[in-house]
Order: sequence, then C-alpha cells, then structure tokens
Amino acid sequence: MPNRLAHETSPYLLQHADNPVDWWPWSPQAFEEARRREVPILLSVGYSSCHWCHVLAVESFEDEQTASYMNEHFVNVKVDREERPDVDAVYMEAVQAATGQGGWPMTVFLTADAAPFYFGTYFPPEPRHGMPSFRQVLEGVSNAWTGRRDEVAEVAGKIVRDLSGRSLAYGAPEVPGEEELAQALLALTRDYDATHAGFGGAPKFPPSMVLEFLLRHYARTGSEGALQMAADTGEAMARGGIYDQLAGGFARYSVDREWVVPHFEKMLYDNALLCRVYAHLWRATGSELARRVALETADFMVSELRTHEGGFASALDADSDDGTGRHVEGAYYVWTPEQLREVLGEQDAQFAARLFGVTQEGTFEEGASVLRLPVGEGVADAARVADVRARLLAARDGRERPGRDDKIVAAWNGLAIAALAETGAYFDRPDLVERATEAADLLVRVHMNDGARLARTSKDGQVGANAGVLEDYADVAEGFLALAAVSGEGVWLEFSGFLLDIVLDQFVGEDGTLYDTAHDAEKLIRRPQDPTDNATPSGWTAAAGALLSYAAHTGSEAHRGAAERALGVVKTLGPRAPRFIGWGLAVAEAVLDGPREVAVVGAGGDPLTRELHRVALLSGAPGAVVAVGEVGSDEFPLLAERGPGAYVCRHFVCDAPTSDPGVLRERLGESAG
Repeated sequence: MPNRLAHETSPYLLQHADNPVDWWPWSPQAFEEARRREVPILLSVGYSSCHWCHVLAVESFEDEQTASYMNEHFVNVKVDREERPDVDAVYMEAVQAATGQGGWPMTVFLTADAAPFYFGTYFPPEPRHGMPSFRQVLEGVSNAWTGRRDEVAEVAGKIVRDLSGRSLAYGAPEVPGEEELAQALLALTRDYDATHAGFGGAPKFPPSMVLEFLLRHYARTGSEGALQMAADTGEAMARGGIYDQLAGGFARYSVDREWVVPHFEKMLYDNALLCRVYAHLWRATGSELARRVALETADFMVSELRTHEGGFASALDADSDDGTGRHVEGAYYVWTPEQLREVLGEQDAQFAARLFGVTQEGTFEEGASVLRLPVGEGVADAARVADVRARLLAARDGRERPGRDDKIVAAWNGLAIAALAETGAYFDRPDLVERATEAADLLVRVHMNDGARLARTSKDGQVGANAGVLEDYADVAEGFLALAAVSGEGVWLEFSGFLLDIVLDQFVGEDGTLYDTAHDAEKLIRRPQDPTDNATPSGWTAAAGALLSYAAHTGSEAHRGAAERALGVVKTLGPRAPRFIGWGLAVAEAVLDGPREVAVVGAGGDPLTRELHRVALLSGAPGAVVAVGEVGSDEFPLLAERGPGAYVCRHFVCDAPTSDPGVLRERLGESAG
C-alpha cells in the first residue's frame, strides 16, 4: 500500500513511496495531523544519491516492525533537501548547534509547531560504536513525549529562541579592498596542501569557487602563487580517483587527502562548477589537460545527466549492483587486475594497471582499485591509451549503472548553462552552446511563471510545488548572463533582469543583507540566511555576482549598489575563512577590476567580428561582461549608438574602438589601475 509520497515529483520521496512507514510530505496537513493525534513529528531529511540515506531506508524504513512503531507514535515527514533547501538549512543549523556536527540522513523530532527538540543523523538497527539503535531512539523520544511533555516543550522553546536570536555578523556594507583580498590569499596559502594540492585534509572536496578566486586574482594582479595553487589543484584532481578516467565527470569528494578514493556519487553542481573552472584554467594557462577535462566533463553532463526535456538531472548514485545482487558503493567504477586481464588481455592489462594505478592489493575495497593517472600520460603513446580507455569503457557499460535522480533543480541547471555556454564558445563546440540554450529554454518554459517567479524543481516536464530560493534566482541569472555573452541574444539579459528584480524586491533586507527565502515564502522557525559558499556558491554571493554583471551590462545603479552592499560580508569573512566564501572573493575581484564592459559591434557573419568576440570571451579580466551585435542593434544596452569595432569600458571611461584583435587582447590584459 503506497503512502502519501506516491504523487510527489522528487525521486528521493518516490523511493520511499512503498515503505511500510506512513510518510507525509512536508505540508500543513502533516502538522495538523500531529496536533490532532497529540504526537511528535519525525522529520527525516535526505537526498536521492545519499549512500547512508539508502542504508537507513533498507535497515529501518523497510522494516515492518520499525515502521509499525513509527506509525503508531509519530507523524512521519520525509523531505528531499534538494527540493526544500530552506527546511534543510533551518533544521541542520539546529542539529549542528546541538551536536557539533551534521550530515545526511538528518533525523529531527519536532513538536506540532515545528519546534525541534531531539536530533541525529544516521542511526543503526542495532546499538554500535556508542550509537543507540534507531528503535532505542524512537522509544526514548516517545517516552519523553508521553512522560515529560513539559520538559520537551521547554527544550523546544529554548532551541527556537536560540536560533531566532542568531543574527548575522554582517560588518560594514563595503566592498573588500586590496588588503582583504591579499589577506584571503595568505590564509589560503597557509591552508594549502603543498604535497597533494587542494586545501585542508581528509575528506577533501573540490574547491571550485576558491579556484575561480585564485584565477581571477592572478588575472588582476599577476600573482604567480595564486595561479600555481589553482593549476596544481586542477591537475591533482584531474589525475586522481575523484575524476572518472574513462568517461569524464567528477565524484562528490575524496575520502583521503591524496585524491585517491572518491565518494562515488556524481552531482550536477560539482560537474558544472568544475567544467567552468577547467575551461577558465585553460584560458589562463593553455593547459592541454585542463582543456581535455573541461570538454570531457561537459560531454559527461550531456551524455549522462541530460533529460528528455533538455534539462540536466541532479545526480548519479554512488551505489550500484556489483553483479551478485548486492548494492555496493563504487561497484560501477572500480577494477581488479583480473578484471583488466579479462577485458584487455595480459599485455594491455599490465600496461593499463601501470597507467591507471591498479594494484594487486587495491586502493579501494576487496582488492579493487579506483582508476587514476598517477604517473601522467607522457609515459605511453596516446593511441594505445585511447584504445585501452575505449575498451575498458565498453566493458564497464555492461555493468549495472548507478541510479539517476532525474529531478531538475533550477539553480544547478543555471550553473550548467554557464559552464556549457562558455566551454562551447572557447573550444568551438556549438553543440554545447545549443545544449545550454535548450536547458535555458526549459527553465523559462517550465520553471518561470508569468511574473518571473521561479519554481525550484521540475521532473518529466512537470513543475514542482516548491518555490525557488535565492540561489535559484542567482544561479539561473548567472547562467542566462553567460549565455547572452556567448550567443549574442539579448533576450537572456532580459530574463536575467526579470529574475534579479525579484531578488531586489523579495530577498534583500533593509540593511542590504540577503535572505535565502523570499519575503512572501512559507514562514519557518527561522528565516534561513547563509552567506558562506559550500558545495555551491551561496545564494548571497551568487546574487552579488549576477547583480554586478547585470549592472555592468545596463548601467543600473540599483543593481550595482545591491551587489556592493552584499559584498560587505566578504569583507568580514574573506580574510578569516576564505575557503568558505570563494565565490564572494571572486566577485570582489570583479568589482576591483571594474568589471570591464566589452562591446563588439559588426556584421554577424563577418570573420573579424567573430574573432573580436572570441578575444573578448577569452579575456581573463575578472567578471568582464561581453555584448556582441550588429550596428544599430538594440539587443544589448552596451551596443547602443556604436559603430563597428570593439569597445572596452571601465569605471565610466571607454577606450577608442579598435578592429585589431591584438590591440583588444592587450587592452583586456591590462591590470586594473
């Protein structure tokens, strides 16, 4: 008998639709039911590609006895954190404040007024490693609710007061200057892993937004140290197990500091951000490795994550069937020497083992190894490497594939649009620009209503019920702005303007701070507001970047002022915690550089116009905006009343137009004065 999740659009919720647990989606009706029955809410938060979410589901939510107890004593609410990042953020803040740590699955017990009073993450079916069993937790909470209700209410009230009393240390609403950005670079240098590249120890996450800051800082100041950290980290990740050496695409993170063994789930947002980073790394260095990885990652997104409707699915699972009926993490990706021999024969298997670091002992579990490129590709001829890769990939295609979360998340598709548009333009791949355009069309057609309000998700062309949050508006605007620069179609600038006007109207507080949810959004126990960049740019810093670019295109002082006020938090946090506000630092680099406004005016089919446009796009000038169109075009404000040639403007001053690509390149390469 399916529960109430059977008609949801979230693949994660649908995975639980046949559980014996009587699940409710997050809804007023669930809280009304808890009031009617006088029982607490059990809130379970996870996401489709989360390994331990699957484990908890199999061990406890599919167990008839456990489900029966849950149904009798609780109203059980299931939330997909990717659909409701606001709900996730509010209760994760409470979990971290209470326990000092967080993660998914997240298990929170609430009163019928949504106030949390007991927290946890994964609980095993039997007590182990000092952890109580899930059943013990359920019984303990139920007993406390029944026998000590006043105490529970007191705890819940205190937690809500503590959360609502947390105000953001915003600092002055001023843009970071040279000093703060230099301090941020110094702090990153101290945290840099000089042996294995990247920042910090294990687990090690791809620092996409920090790398964008380093590349922009190098472009603006010429800092070789910043470029070296970015280039070495890019190479270490590309050669490591975190990168799929056969089909392209990055896993979520490395469990070790050496980039050897990944947590195997592949997320759209990581691959979109990293595709763009490697394209920018190539732009700065000309690295052939960076070029290859950017293109392979773009092709991975198109081949593995693109949906029938033209958008991009959220994730691929870490787990799949290992051939024996067991669902095992990494089963699709890892190899033993014996498996290499079966596919390649003895000689090529030995060659592949050396090339990809496959050992008899294994680098993963049960003697299997994660493929890497530990000694570089220079050790062998390219044709043999390509042949071995193709044969291994063909054999791997015969394995059971990891599951895919087909939900379209607006923000992450915005990131993918930016990455594919730029990668397609840099490497003469118009097909990638077409895929970016199709995804943008889907967002406009399905996710945006007549008032330009965004829905967070869709699936199979059907829009979800959840309102977009700040990161959706900001990242989609960012994607549209990148697509406008590449395609020369001013409609994408217009659409970004619609979205950013809603940001100014619905997400900005009186003091210039930004909120993650709109003024008219569902009221939670606390209005989420987090400026720090984690796996993706925060809505706050992404909005600052998109507002700044839109202002550069249009001259809008309202948008520029909002961007600069938002960057006050970067002035405060950048020098102290640069790893967690990398995109904010990157946007600050753009402010210090201008950003530059580049207008290329000329006939669309003219080779010189195309070359000038390409030079403009390949400029590393931080946050530079590019408009291209014919004489008399009204597609972009920057083209107005301009004759043929390329124009570079900055700080309200414009250079004379030029038709010489070399001169344009020099002007765009000049450091900020």
